[in-house]
Amino acid sequence: MIIEPRTRGFICLTAHPTGCEKNVITQIEYAKARPVSNGPKNVLVIGASTGFGLASRITSAFGSGASTIGVFFEKEPSEGKTASPGWYNSAAFEVEANKAGLYAKSINGDAFSDEIKAQTAALIKKDLGKIDLVIYSLASPVRKHPKTEVLHKSVLKPIGGVFTDKTVDFHTGEVKEISIDPCTQEDIENTVAVMGGEDWQMWIDELKAQDLLTNDFKTVAYSYIGPSLTEAVYRKGTIGRAKDHLEATAFKITDSLKSIGGQAYVSVNKALVTQASSAIPVIPLYISLLYKVMKEEGIHEGCIEQIVRLFNDRLYAKETPLDEAGRIRIDDWEMRDDIQAKVLALWPQATTETLPKLGDLKGYEEDFFNLFGFKVPGVDYSADVNEVVEIPGLQ
Repeated sequence: MIIEPRTRGFICLTAHPTGCEKNVITQIEYAKARPVSNGPKNVLVIGASTGFGLASRITSAFGSGASTIGVFFEKEPSEGKTASPGWYNSAAFEVEANKAGLYAKSINGDAFSDEIKAQTAALIKKDLGKIDLVIYSLASPVRKHPKTEVLHKSVLKPIGGVFTDKTVDFHTGEVKEISIDPCTQEDIENTVAVMGGEDWQMWIDELKAQDLLTNDFKTVAYSYIGPSLTEAVYRKGTIGRAKDHLEATAFKITDSLKSIGGQAYVSVNKALVTQASSAIPVIPLYISLLYKVMKEEGIHEGCIEQIVRLFNDRLYAKETPLDEAGRIRIDDWEMRDDIQAKVLALWPQATTETLPKLGDLKGYEEDFFNLFGFKVPGVDYSADVNEVVEIPGLQ
């Protein structure tokens, strides 16, 4: 079939297998050119199919020669209907891993469930013995709690008062004011249940209980802080409470790993175009301005550049530098004083008319469609393509 993008709000309802494949291969080539010294050998990536999780799997495999197991929850294709992009990404990754002689298997299901944890542990035990790195990169908006069976739904809301500022509809380029009502206490609790650290700790506890972790084991979860411009709706909002919980969980996990000398980290990453970030008001406008400034300074990074730098300069460097709160900061270039000062100066000037010049709305839009395999250079979108693609190592 000939596949075209069909969008609804911040979601694209179709995905292009050839475009996704090309994106994955481009990331693989980047990682191969920047090998990780003394990197991981057996890696589990929870949330392995898109964004930072996919980049982590690619960096582990092609930057460090690691065997990888990926866990994700993606929609498979059927005749006349495309899969979700993460399905095609994972298929392309496994094909390339197999060509390179690398072990790669995947599990498609609800990572929050006890069943998927048990299935993953059994696969590790059977094929790898023990693992030395777990990447936790889930970005689900809902979580069915495995013990209580309560369905928790996260929300993007400020705490304590109505938030009003401007954002951009990146499809139309319209800059407009947006207001968001404050959350309830229940909203906070639900968002923490979905996006906090409880599930991460459950994963590590399960793997440690089954003696599947090496003595030099590391685990990393991803977080974001961001600037003052976005803090009311992000870091000081419901998501921020969840991220606070995630970061506090890293210390609890580290304590639980003392007997094997293990370490848990939270890595604070850069603002990037993802399916999740596209849904957060204000963030698309901020990213449009940020991209313009960082590209002009020659320090812009996408997911793969961020994660390769994380592995080489932080996780597997001689020392892992941490901030005053014990976090890895790979958002250091974004949060540079000069970068933030320039973005802050542009913010009040940004209107529907001025944004094409002030910001990088075109780059934002391209990155968004790239997530789904569209607008990828070198892909013939008029060509017929087989939408039914298999993931070779799917369990």
